[in-house]
Amino acid sequence: MTDYMILFPADREDEWDDKTAEEHQAVYENDYEFGRLLEQRGGQMTGGAELSTWKRAHAIRRGPNGTALVTDGPYTESAEQLSGFYLVSIDDEDALIDAAQVLVRAHPAVEIRPIESSGDD
Repeated sequence: MTDYMILFPADREDEWDDKTAEEHQAVYENDYEFGRLLEQRGGQMTGGAELSTWKRAHAIRRGPNGTALVTDGPYTESAEQLSGFYLVSIDDEDALIDAAQVLVRAHPAVEIRPIESSGDD
């Protein structure tokens, strides 16, 4: 099976923080539906996490003379923040794309990226 990372790069922390518990549950239920669809297509979810919006993050950058500079977030420079991810395995990339379409009901954007094999398989 091929491994993929499903990224949620456009969820806004302020919008999430303003949602009610019922609205949070609706997002979770939508994501559970993705898991069910993935399994129906022969795949499996192998990991994932929602990234915290309230705990302090850190960034580490290469500084002068190769030294490491550690700062409190945010974070690395990017056009969008990353709010979470899933790790999945499936043989059929088209089936993964089909199942993942349900995710945009609850997330503004979803990115699917294959994970490079280490060659030790």
